[in-house]
Amino acid sequence: MEEAVETVEHDDHSLKRVFKQPKAAWAVAFACVVAFMGLGLVDPILPAIGEQLNATPAQVNLLFTSYMLVTGVMMLVTGWLSSRIGPKPTLLLGLIIIVIFSALGGLSGTVDQLVGFRAGWGLGNALFISTALAVIVSVASGGTASAIILYEAALGLGLSVGPLVGGWLGAISWRGPFFGVAILMTIGFIGVFVLLSDVEKPKQKSSILDPIKALGHRGLLSMGIMALLYNFGFFTLLAYSPYVLGLSEHGIGYVFFFWGIFLAITSIFIAPKLEKRFGTQKTMYVILFLIAATLAIMGLGINSQATLIACVIIIGAFLGINNTLVTTAVMEVSPVDRSVASSAYSFVRFAGGSIAPWLAGKLSEWYNPETPFFFGACAVLIGMIVLFSGRNYMKDIS
Repeated sequence: MEEAVETVEHDDHSLKRVFKQPKAAWAVAFACVVAFMGLGLVDPILPAIGEQLNATPAQVNLLFTSYMLVTGVMMLVTGWLSSRIGPKPTLLLGLIIIVIFSALGGLSGTVDQLVGFRAGWGLGNALFISTALAVIVSVASGGTASAIILYEAALGLGLSVGPLVGGWLGAISWRGPFFGVAILMTIGFIGVFVLLSDVEKPKQKSSILDPIKALGHRGLLSMGIMALLYNFGFFTLLAYSPYVLGLSEHGIGYVFFFWGIFLAITSIFIAPKLEKRFGTQKTMYVILFLIAATLAIMGLGINSQATLIACVIIIGAFLGINNTLVTTAVMEVSPVDRSVASSAYSFVRFAGGSIAPWLAGKLSEWYNPETPFFFGACAVLIGMIVLFSGRNYMKDIS
């Protein structure tokens, strides 16, 4: 019955309904924007970090690997911790950890120190992001569908503004974006502390093993493995393409700003319409194929700056659609609690895909500049096949 009600809500939602939210939902959404800014904020400064700290692309891309690995592993702990101390304290703990480690990142003297501090940042990110989605769903008005779109809007805005701010601050110094995140996250901490009332603890305390057990559901496991493989394409784009675009910090920032704008627009406006008309699974198959095709075009057009820029921006539209569909599907695919399902999915997605940024840099060193894009395209196609293989276990998803 609950799923039926949610389906109706999803069909009936309007933008007015999505954005008419209580202050608590907006406070968490703002903090989500800043948290997601942290992912793309370092994009424009990756080449500068490599030059100034005498590091190869593969070494610099360990910034993403350490961040994702710790984020993924800690997803197993967030539900256990949140069910004991409560969602609000978990959010605040995650925010303050991000503030501390992003500031320490700005003070780094070597790439190894920076990689380590990004791992600490990943710890705070795991505590915050995993809990934030469940909190937004609980405090937002308009039902689960509206809450997820608000969350995806925050994701899109953060991913678009992050590279732009990173380009501005990075043009001054590569340390600037790290200090910028620390300041913005402090504001987010204050907003959540003041505006979010205590959210009720889950009635049943969860175990660290609950997300692992949840992966016994073939549908959820298929979604997780698909997202892991999808991350090989996503982080090839995010972590490797700045090295081959041949642009300054400002230039990279603007390219990924428009990439994020496309991502935000399609996640909010286009994804719900496509899902309603064609269904979640069918739409995901098509979008994953288009992502793979765009990455392959980037490999073929490696010597054309215009082709690379156009593909980066265009692929943002496909990523926005896929992100919204996947988030919605994960919430509905299995009978377990939403927070447990989110933790299980995120564990596989982030921990398993953490090697992707480092591997993209290594593939370019071992072979040639276009190899990472072809590898990413193949990984996304395999992810599409994995998703198709688990279709019989996703009958609750249209």
